[in-house]
Amino acid sequence: MRPFDIIPFDTSYSKDFYRLNIEWLRTYFYVEPFDEEVLSNPESYIINKGGYIFFVKKDEVILGTVALMPTETPLVFELTKMAVSPEERGQNIGQQLLQYCIDFAREQQFKSLMLYSATKLKNAIYIYRKYGFVELKLEKDSPYTRSDIKMELKL
Repeated sequence: MRPFDIIPFDTSYSKDFYRLNIEWLRTYFYVEPFDEEVLSNPESYIINKGGYIFFVKKDEVILGTVALMPTETPLVFELTKMAVSPEERGQNIGQQLLQYCIDFAREQQFKSLMLYSATKLKNAIYIYRKYGFVELKLEKDSPYTRSDIKMELKL
């Protein structure tokens, strides 16, 4: 039993989605214009396009978030915008969010989950591999300047 709940998107949590992701980006990278646009408009860019956003909630406080965005390939979703509050890192919340997304994707009969990351995030890459993600060839026109690795989990 988790000491927190994982809940679906609600517009009342849009500010938390923005706050958590902007903090994470500023800590590890920088905020790209595309990030700012998507994070400021999660309903338009993710939910209304057939995507999903989940939140980790404990005692009415949002501790983490993740999104699944549809890609051009049917039933292939991008695992993206995963962020956990700095005070809560190191408690496996990210791994539990990842497992939740994998379980959700299987229930929805998705073909695969893919993601873009950066090899400098050694812990994240280790966790993705641990959960079965394998490296794919990164396209030259990747949507994120900071990413240097693309990974996929076939379901």
